[in-house]
Amino acid sequence: MLSRIERAKQFLPFDAVKGLQFALREKENLCMSKVELSDEQIENISNLLGVMKIGDSIEVVYYDNKQYKKIQGKVTKISNVKKSIAIDNVEVFFIDIFSINREY
Repeated sequence: MLSRIERAKQFLPFDAVKGLQFALREKENLCMSKVELSDEQIENISNLLGVMKIGDSIEVVYYDNKQYKKIQGKVTKISNVKKSIAIDNVEVFFIDIFSINREY
């Protein structure tokens, strides 16, 4: 026969992967709304994209999946048709770019 404590343990929430619930709560806290850029910021980004060449080393902060991400690397592709730039083959759409730094 089980003691009262042993019986109570079987009704505790089951956490098959230790720390999963904590990690999920942390992920929820990281989600944020996309910041609307000023006309000046948009113009600066547009000017930098206009002079960008394949092989340039850049750092881009961009909005993706409800959070801001930063990527550093070399420009591998520029598509004016898709309105995107690829940094080390990671595609970033112009509209999602928050900032560009050519000298990181």
